[in-house]
Amino acid sequence: MIAPGPRNLITDVSGLRVGNAKDQTIRTGVTVLTAEAPFTASVHVMGGAPGTRETELLAPDRTVERVDAIVLSGGSAFGLDAAQGVTEGLRAQGRGFAVHGMTVPIVPAAIIFDLANGGAKDWTSSPYPALGRTAFEAASETFAIGSEGAGTGALIADLKGGLGSASAVWNGYTVGALVAANPVGQVTVGDGPHFHVAPCEFGDEFGGLGPAPSFDPARLPPTKLTASEREATAIAIVATDAALTKAQAARMATMAHDGIARAVRPSHAPMDGDIVFAVATGARPIGSGHAASVDLMWLGHLAALCLARAMARGIYHATPAPGDVKPAWRARFG
Repeated sequence: MIAPGPRNLITDVSGLRVGNAKDQTIRTGVTVLTAEAPFTASVHVMGGAPGTRETELLAPDRTVERVDAIVLSGGSAFGLDAAQGVTEGLRAQGRGFAVHGMTVPIVPAAIIFDLANGGAKDWTSSPYPALGRTAFEAASETFAIGSEGAGTGALIADLKGGLGSASAVWNGYTVGALVAANPVGQVTVGDGPHFHVAPCEFGDEFGGLGPAPSFDPARLPPTKLTASEREATAIAIVATDAALTKAQAARMATMAHDGIARAVRPSHAPMDGDIVFAVATGARPIGSGHAASVDLMWLGHLAALCLARAMARGIYHATPAPGDVKPAWRARFG
């Protein structure tokens, strides 16, 4: 049996911590995932317009095996500065990769485009290092989703986006997902409130409405794509307590992208920067030989399931705010 973890958050994977920070005036924010100890991580990119830092280091053949934190940020390329604040916070704690008498924190990052959401973008110096440091210092087992952290200024086709998370427990393993949902595509069916990913819902975690009563496959879903509004993405982290190698984590990240495809139509578009990081804390061994492949197959499936649910939960929990350029799901359908 598969069931959500006690928090239904990525931090149901023991040892992981998540922190959020936001600036409501700018309509942007940062989310940081870190842990009690460095963790194995890899990544897979499916979108056509990614914005990243240190993702090349996560390839299975690269030297560094473990990282200290992963940053999800708004701000487009400006948001990559958030990793600087996280790096400074880690260094203050003496954490990082030991080399030549120094400790160098390893902090991969990815960004969404949230520069066209109506917020003030006239800063004279980047706000993102401070937001990154604040999010890192706020990291804990519990955190808010919806219009929080990297999801603060997120938009989707016809609604506000948001920060989502979900978890699943199966056969002794725990898997979780964390996503800043800002895709070009639509997460609901037609003009109604029903989520594409409704068949994957546990209880009423994103409204409990069930599948849409009707669906016209001949009707193209709307997108937010216009001549002046082309940039979007879903940036995500999936995590497990299984003891995965970097290569196995890379495979889990690849499989987890199916969660975006289940939740969003269309997905992985030329304008999207869809990125999934995969994290493994190593607390629980997996099988060997053929058994390892079977375990990894199911962990990848659970990662996709959690990510699909997290996408819907991020949109469902987004909250309305003055000056919104698109309505929150709850304002439109709640």
